[in-house]
Amino acid sequence: MIPIYPAHSLKEAPLQGEATLSGLTNPPPLSLYIHIPWCVRKCPYCDFNSHEARQEIPEAAYVDALIADLEQATPLVWGRKIRSVFFGGGTPSIFSAEAIDKILSNVRMLTPLEYDAEVTLEANPGTVDIANFKGYREAGVNRVSLGIQSFQPQYLKALGRIHDREQALAAAELALNTFDKVNLDVMYALPEQTLEDALKDAETACQLKPAHLSFYHLTLEPNTPFHRTPPSLPDDDTSATMQEEIEKILAAHGYQHYETSGFAQPGQQCQHNLNYWTFGDYLGIGAGAHSKLSFHDKIIRQSRHKHPKRYLEAITTGQVVDSEWQIGREDLAFEFMMNALRLVDGVEADLFQQRTGLPLRVIQAQLLEAQQKGLLEQVGGAIKPTLLGQRFLNTLLEMFLKG
Repeated sequence: MIPIYPAHSLKEAPLQGEATLSGLTNPPPLSLYIHIPWCVRKCPYCDFNSHEARQEIPEAAYVDALIADLEQATPLVWGRKIRSVFFGGGTPSIFSAEAIDKILSNVRMLTPLEYDAEVTLEANPGTVDIANFKGYREAGVNRVSLGIQSFQPQYLKALGRIHDREQALAAAELALNTFDKVNLDVMYALPEQTLEDALKDAETACQLKPAHLSFYHLTLEPNTPFHRTPPSLPDDDTSATMQEEIEKILAAHGYQHYETSGFAQPGQQCQHNLNYWTFGDYLGIGAGAHSKLSFHDKIIRQSRHKHPKRYLEAITTGQVVDSEWQIGREDLAFEFMMNALRLVDGVEADLFQQRTGLPLRVIQAQLLEAQQKGLLEQVGGAIKPTLLGQRFLNTLLEMFLKG
């Protein structure tokens, strides 16, 4: 059971040693994120740091920059094992197998990469072929995440995707025949999408039998064409029904719903993302990449220069980090909960102090309030969102914001 203190008791005793986060006795697991910022065409809903490849991509120069970036960053993570590697973008599959092999070879030379580390590469169905997939596998990639988004031509067109239904199915089949672990990204609540069509996509994805499925609700992010000129989207009630029915279909096919948008066959959860959700550490290299790194007395975040040209210029002077800041005590609880509460089964209560350095009682008032509102529950020693809390996750998270 999680001890719940009355709210008034939190004010009675001063908290000891919190200024230096004395609870950070051991570093959390560490992952490596590698950002490839180019894509063939920028999708109108995408707010990631991605850039349309209108000219020849400087692949060789960028690979050298990534290696230099990792070399410059290794003192911050010296001796710590890398448990997972994730190539994100952009479209990493726009890079050759030789480029990916050179990057991973240098990761192995510069860091103690665990022998069974999960190594994921994101791929666009419109940019893959059998030679590249075999090359990625030989380089050490053991998991591929395919950005399918939909299997139906009208929605692929509405989303500005460069592939069609046939390419989506062919890429999925190729990935499944090449890699042991495959994730398919699918979206719902698309422009003018019907409930029937959303469920068709779910059924098609399940019939392919990948190890992992990610189902995302389309959102209109700021600074995107969709935000500036919103398409006609399903209303909230229809979107909620889509979500509920998709989850039923996936469950019927043996997929376990383990985080907000993640569904996996038993034992096939994405280890890289699990490290994010449990507030683990990650080193991010590449244009616009972010890092979160823990030390005995502080937790810092970093971001690299976003634009590829600026990033390539900065790497030559060793000034690739654009900004760095320490996470304040007042923000740690929210950041931890923002990640941990994405997990359907929640996290062990002890993990809060292990990963933030703060005692659990700093959030006891919020935990009590969330339980009273039916948004949070305690199961054994775990902090877990209820079904209502999962549905109204933003409302739940707002309770842990300060001020």
